[in-house]
Amino acid sequence: MNSPSLGIIGGSGLYQIDSLEVTERHRIVTPFGDPSDEIIEGRLSGRTVFFLPRHGISHRLLASEINHRANIWALRSLGVRWLVSVTAVGSLKEELAPRDVVIPDQLMDKTGRGHEHTFFGNGIAAHVGFADPYSSEMRRHLLAATAKHTERLHGGGTYVCMNGPAFSTRAESHMHRALGFDLIGMTNAGEARLCREAEIAMATLALVTDYDCWKEDEDAVDVASVIANLDANSTLAKEIIRSLVTELPDVPDWEEHNSLENAIMTPMPNWPSKTTQKLKPILGRFLLKSTESP
Repeated sequence: MNSPSLGIIGGSGLYQIDSLEVTERHRIVTPFGDPSDEIIEGRLSGRTVFFLPRHGISHRLLASEINHRANIWALRSLGVRWLVSVTAVGSLKEELAPRDVVIPDQLMDKTGRGHEHTFFGNGIAAHVGFADPYSSEMRRHLLAATAKHTERLHGGGTYVCMNGPAFSTRAESHMHRALGFDLIGMTNAGEARLCREAEIAMATLALVTDYDCWKEDEDAVDVASVIANLDANSTLAKEIIRSLVTELPDVPDWEEHNSLENAIMTPMPNWPSKTTQKLKPILGRFLLKSTESP
């Protein structure tokens, strides 16, 4: 089994971090299809990290085209047990200004695709706890790392996930504000759900790029403004990742690292061999226990 590592999902430029020593590039074949792109393995501050560009190196994938199952399966197969999702978001609150950084603590999935964002089925049923969708310990470490580099940090909020690819209508934006949501994006729900099933402790580094389209005295969101603000925050994100690497523990023993402990309903003797083999990177510790039992 690979040693526990940190995974980063975000823009393709994130692996171009000063002092990152790229050691290998992985083209992973998964039972769920192809990941977004090759995974970059490197050493940063003495630790192994893996970077995966969410939309592909040249941003060729729409949010709805991202194969989250393949992405998370591939990272888990490489030994990733901690993960940061670096993502651009629209703000639904006045106080969350463009170029601010938010570490959300709650998630609302409005994609209607939750049934796609699971590894289970086909003979193995599991129901993970998801009341707190982001790892509290991972959030704590990410907050500490971020606070070293910016005062424009907000330590909580609800991320609402929409389908896209178009941005919100004004009516939708006002509805999301009325419902009390803080941030809006198109990718975080699938990543968070699958990380929990894969026993990966995950948190999100949300980079505010715009005010969606609810703020009448601001221009409505467009691609040009999103890219400009995201580029401005890319250097900050790299600094945060460098600090985070040195703060994480060596042993994956947080609550999320055991999220399947009481979640799998199907008794192991009834697991179909084909499904078991497909989920080997995720179910490995259970399979190891069974071989060690007298």
